This record gives sequence, structure tokens and C-alpha cells, in this order.
Amino acid sequence: MTDAPASANLLPTKTLPAEPTVQVDKDQPNPRHWRLRLRRWWLVPLATLPLAIAVGVRQLNQLAEAPAVAATLPVEVVTLTPVEAYTVERQYTGEIVAQRSSALGFEQGGTVVAMLVQEGDRVSAGQPLARLDTRSLQTQRQQLVAQRDRAIAALKELQNGPRQQSIAAAQAAVGDLEQQVALSTAQRDRRTDLYERGAISREELDQQIFGTGALENRLAQAQSQLDELLAGTRPEQIAAQAAQVRQLEASIQSVDVDLSKALLTAPFGGRVSDRLVDEGVVVSGGQTVLQLTEGGATEARIGVPADVADTLSPGSTQTVDVGGRPIPATVTALLPELESTSRTVTAVLTLDTSEDLTLGQTARLVLKDTQPTAGFWLPTTALVQGEQGLWSVYVARVGDSSTSAEVARQPVEIVHTEGNRVLVTGLVEAGDRVITSGTHRVVPGQTVSVPAI
Repeated sequence: MTDAPASANLLPTKTLPAEPTVQVDKDQPNPRHWRLRLRRWWLVPLATLPLAIAVGVRQLNQLAEAPAVAATLPVEVVTLTPVEAYTVERQYTGEIVAQRSSALGFEQGGTVVAMLVQEGDRVSAGQPLARLDTRSLQTQRQQLVAQRDRAIAALKELQNGPRQQSIAAAQAAVGDLEQQVALSTAQRDRRTDLYERGAISREELDQQIFGTGALENRLAQAQSQLDELLAGTRPEQIAAQAAQVRQLEASIQSVDVDLSKALLTAPFGGRVSDRLVDEGVVVSGGQTVLQLTEGGATEARIGVPADVADTLSPGSTQTVDVGGRPIPATVTALLPELESTSRTVTAVLTLDTSEDLTLGQTARLVLKDTQPTAGFWLPTTALVQGEQGLWSVYVARVGDSSTSAEVARQPVEIVHTEGNRVLVTGLVEAGDRVITSGTHRVVPGQTVSVPAI
């Protein structure tokens, strides 16, 4: 049996007329050849497209028939515990001042000859600070001392009375005058007799009579002086001389006071905060020379509202913050008048510290105020911002499983903020488990995994 030619199994085809033969250079590309190759490349994706569609449909069917596996997101929660009040720390600002501060000066004017301290020096009570020129006062004192000594000597003379020698001299003078008077009297009597007989003139008699009267007057004067010496010094004279002595002593004491005022001393222990004059300056009475502030004992003056001042009592212990350091303090006074600008009550607190604080430094009184408000404390990470500035939280409502819960969103109101936690009220109840972390990954109705109680 003769095999049929291979071409017998093919379908009859229409014979195409032969194309004219073209001599082509082997080194140049054949345009027809390239057109055929391009047609084959376009047919390849068209042929594989139905296969790809069939495979994709099959995979989708398999995914649809596969059972769904629910994956739960683990979250952290906090169980709400109700509170009936919360405590707020309030701070009121004031400044550190010295308990005593004085502008020191001399009571009387003069020339400053010595400044014994510098700015910033610590001084003790009674320590000399400055001195005035006292030469004129010293001279005045010496004069008064001399006058006093002379007055004292005269007083002693009056107190001791006359000497015996003075009395004897006075007695001798009286005796001498008595003899002269006796002689003159005898001569007068003889002259009178002679005048009556016309032996002498009237003029001679008158001269003798005048001489006798003068001697009698001198005798009376001498006798009076003798009687005064014999009687001693009168008490009135002694008292007057004693008063003069006391007056001079008082003048000396006044000069001594002026001398003491020429030396400026510290009225209390402290520190020199300002020195306003130097040596050689002529100052007037009352002019400020040094500024002295009391050291060690400092106090804070802080303005507080009137209602807050009613809660403070003198002697109570408080806390004052100075430069970030809490310092215990004692309330010593509440001034009775409101401060005109801030309309606050000034509380004076003595700081219980041995540290040197800078005067004028800011001090803050820290007070705790309890507000009776019910609510729940939550960390700030549990808050979810809603529309129109409202806040809400995600509550994990536990179902049949103790570790699986459904997310629900509840609105809340922020009552107070304290650090990284807030006090809220709203549509939440005690015992609710609020999601505290990952709130951006959950939505209402989502199932989450929570820790077991």
C-alpha cells in the first residue's frame, strides 16, 4: 500500500498567485519578513487573554468559597472608677522682702570723715558704719567742762562757809572803826562846846559832825559783814550755785549726745545694700547715707483673693515656691486693706529657711483647693476628638468571652486637666473599660481583644 503524501491530510487551500521574485540583498532587511513577525507578536497576547481571565475567575471563586477568619486587635483598657472630688493646686505670686529695711543717715549735718563699710558687707547690731567731723563739738565740750569746774568750786565754798581768818579780820575792822567812832564823837562834843562859846565857826563844827557820822556808817557796814560771816552762807545761795552746776553738766551731756550722733551705727544686724556718699561729703540732717536690710530673716508678701484669704489663718504652715524650691513658711499676718491695683489681700509669710534669698525674688504660694465634682479619671491618650470640638472615648463592651469586646463610642466632657490625665463626665459609667491606647486603629462596632479581668 502506497502511503499518501503528507499534503493529502491538509485542507485544500486556494492557490495564491506567485509573487514576482525580487532579488534581495542578503545584507539588507526584508520588509515583508518583518511585517510577518510583527503579526505573530500581536497574536500571542490575544491568544493568552482568555486563559488569564479563566484563571482569575477560578481564584475568585475559591476565595469566595473559603471560610472567613476574623482577626481581633489587642488593645489596652482602663476600668473606670468614680471619684466625688478632685484637688487643684493654685499658685499666687508675690516677692521676697526683708523683715526690716532702713535708710540710715545722721541726725545732724556735718562733714563725713570716714565710711567704715562697703556695699554688700554684713554688719552686726551696734557696729560703726560712718563718722562725722567732731572737732567743733570737742572744743565746745572742753569750754563747758571748765565752766562747770568753776561753778563746782564756788558751790563748795558756799557750802563750807567763811573761814576763821575772814571772821577775825572782820572783827578787827569793826574794833578799829569803833575806836575811830569814839574818838570822832569826843571831838565832836568838844567842838560843839567851843562853838557855843564862840571859839570856832559853824563850818568847823559841821565838818566834825559829818566826819563822825561817816565813821559811824562804816562801823555799821563792817558790823553787818561780820554778822554775815558769823551767820554763815544762806541756803538760797547754795541752791542757786548747785543749779548752775547742774545746768553746765546738762550742757556737757547734750554735747556728748551730739558726739555720739556723729557716729552712725547699725540699728540691727544685716547687710549694706547701698552706699550713697563717700568721705569728704557735707551731709545735712536726715540725708540718707547707707541702706541697710536685715539679713537672715526674710518674708514673702503675696497677694491672694479675699475668699482665699479667709481660708488662711495666722500661724498656719504653708509652702512657698522660690526659684523652683519649695520652702516651708508660716503665715504671720493678713493685711487688713485690699491692694489698690490687684484688689487682693496681702498675706505676709515668714520663710523657715537659713538660706540667703535674693530680695525682690519672685515667690509663689502653693495652695490646694478641693472641688466637689463627680467624674472619672482617664489618661489623655484615651480621648478621641469629635465634631465641633467635642470629645469622646472608645468603650470596650465585653460579650460572652472575657477577652473579646465590641467597641462603642461614648461622648464625654472634660472637667479638669492635670498633667497627663483628665477628669471627665458623660455617657460613661463605673466599671466601663475604656480603651487607652491605639484609639486611631479602632472604629465603633469593631471587635477587639482586651485583657482578662
